[in-house]
Amino acid sequence: MNIIYFGSGWFGIESLNALYGSEHEIQLVVTQPPNPAGRGRKPNPTPVAHWAGSHGVPFIETDNVNTPEMIERVAGYQPDMIVVIAFGQKICIELTTLPTNGSINVHSSLLPKYRGAAPINWAIINGETETGLSVIALAQKMDAGCIVAQVQTDIDPQETAGHLHDRLAQMAGPLLLKTIDQITAGTAVYTEQNHDEATYAPKLKKSDGLLDFSEPADVLARKIRGFWPWPGASANYVSRKSDKSVRTTFAGAEVVESANPTELPVGTLDENLNIICGENALKITQVKPAGSALMAFKDFTNGRQTQPGDAFVKIDS
Repeated sequence: MNIIYFGSGWFGIESLNALYGSEHEIQLVVTQPPNPAGRGRKPNPTPVAHWAGSHGVPFIETDNVNTPEMIERVAGYQPDMIVVIAFGQKICIELTTLPTNGSINVHSSLLPKYRGAAPINWAIINGETETGLSVIALAQKMDAGCIVAQVQTDIDPQETAGHLHDRLAQMAGPLLLKTIDQITAGTAVYTEQNHDEATYAPKLKKSDGLLDFSEPADVLARKIRGFWPWPGASANYVSRKSDKSVRTTFAGAEVVESANPTELPVGTLDENLNIICGENALKITQVKPAGSALMAFKDFTNGRQTQPGDAFVKIDS
């Protein structure tokens, strides 16, 4: 089958590898333009553009896939199917209806739950115990198309969004190939979503990761896992002895029971160097101080001679 692939993010790379190693042909890749990155703001091509270039697959970078010129270019390939994964643009109906076998999208949730840009993160933040992948027919309403295939997986209690992202990406390739085979054979079943059960996973902002320790420890632990590696769950560490502070991003934490008998203010480190929260406390396991590498919390505290009474303070947005 001749396929045109629309995608930009890392999530689709394993699916591209699966397609590339199969009997199907990737005729063209369409991706977002390079984004300025780093201190020098040098344009950085998308991971999908890097992949296409290294595999000799023709690709187009565009900030508007729906122009008449782009529609004409894609139509010229006469694709059998369009596959969309983490593309970053809404695709018009003139494009999605071009292929003889339709257009499909791989989405990282069990739809209709978590439609939107950040389903992996919000599933963890909201305390879901399972998630998965959905292959859907493209529709004009976001992530609302008929479901063609799904696969479920449990979320590990200590799993971060980054780890779950990579695990789901690995699962996506085999599911995509199986779905394409079913569509080709005419055995695929298209099931309409229950739109009344739809939930949403909005795009993350940096400000989402600013922790407020008046919240319960279990809520904060889920945020720490759900916001790692981006935007990162952060607070300012303040040393009572030196009054110096450093912005710190948390990469791992466990909930510990705490009655807080001395009524320490939230954010304060207790005698075990756990952070007092609105309910219970957090035992921090990994942190990334601003300007430093990821490290064990023990190394962080040793290097700063951290003492009970030091605190993590909410960052002003």
